Amino acid sequence: MLPFTYIEDDASLSELVEQYHQASVLVLDTEFVRTRTYYARLGLIQVYDGKTLALIDPLEVSDLTPFWALLQRDDLITVLHSCSEDLEVLANYGQCQPKQLFDSQIAAALCGFGHGIGYAKLVEQCLNISLDKGESRTDWIKRPLTDAQLHYAANDVEYLYQIYPQLLDKLKQSERLAWVFEEGERMTQGRLDAPDGETAYLRVKNGFQLTSQQLAYLKVLAKWRLEQALAKDLALGFVVKDHALIALAKKRPQSVSDIYKMSELTEQEKRRHAKTLVAVLKSADLQNLPQPIDVLALKPGYKSAFKAIKNCLTCIAEAADVPMELIGSKRHIHEYLQWVWEGKTSEPPLVLTGWRGELTASKLEQLSL
Repeated sequence: MLPFTYIEDDASLSELVEQYHQASVLVLDTEFVRTRTYYARLGLIQVYDGKTLALIDPLEVSDLTPFWALLQRDDLITVLHSCSEDLEVLANYGQCQPKQLFDSQIAAALCGFGHGIGYAKLVEQCLNISLDKGESRTDWIKRPLTDAQLHYAANDVEYLYQIYPQLLDKLKQSERLAWVFEEGERMTQGRLDAPDGETAYLRVKNGFQLTSQQLAYLKVLAKWRLEQALAKDLALGFVVKDHALIALAKKRPQSVSDIYKMSELTEQEKRRHAKTLVAVLKSADLQNLPQPIDVLALKPGYKSAFKAIKNCLTCIAEAADVPMELIGSKRHIHEYLQWVWEGKTSEPPLVLTGWRGELTASKLEQLSL
């Protein structure tokens, strides 16, 4: 177990960042807590450059700006494992994203370790070390952190730094290193964009059930809910749940008493939001109705077309020794089929771009859909 430096003041952070600016590779991990909040609450940042392993306490350091700036260096490779949630944390707290992102989970998949391998399993397979998972449910906001918790956190970057060269060599041999950085660039795109209230209704479960007029009501409801969630830092479901928004859009209650008659809302939601919900519903723009949400899967021929694409991509994945989930997940197939059926007029779907397109384009073009 490597010794680590615990950073809990601005001066120590500045000194650490100055050292890290000499590095070309930085291994990073974050620990956070997400229960009722819209954004995850950052509890700890682990960093290792091969010389100094540091645990940065974001609850004690008052200015993390130098560290966020470090991560945005064009020539710095930032190594994380299964980093989607880490990127969300960086976007929220640092308004930044790594320029050269190396996700070791994606890299491992392209090296033959299988799709979605967990960190502990990757450490075991690459280093023959079994990690203690005893602290995985730690409340990273609570202080003080125990020695066991700190060592657990430090392990996340110590061993990943040892694994990185192994993955790097395999990727270079297979000429797939560029694929990993391409995936990293794709994963960071749009992370700094503010949540869009105008399109929030498209992400409400079962919105496809609604008519255009009902969608107009859902649109203002979903926008209001998002604004509430952001203002109060609450997960969307802790403002009003999806099924309740759908019911409101369908029933369109005209008064507070109508709201109180609805079984889909909790008593607490009624007390807190009844008056507001009535006003929000009245603000719906019924002169400019949204288009009905087109459910591709309900169209004739969808199942057979989906199966044909999946079979084609499965053959490609097996031939290239790349996990099918990485080349053609259900969502990827759906996007491709929608693009074809809409006349190929929009931007090509993910499965046809970059390294995926190199593998798939010629084969997919031969399908009759």
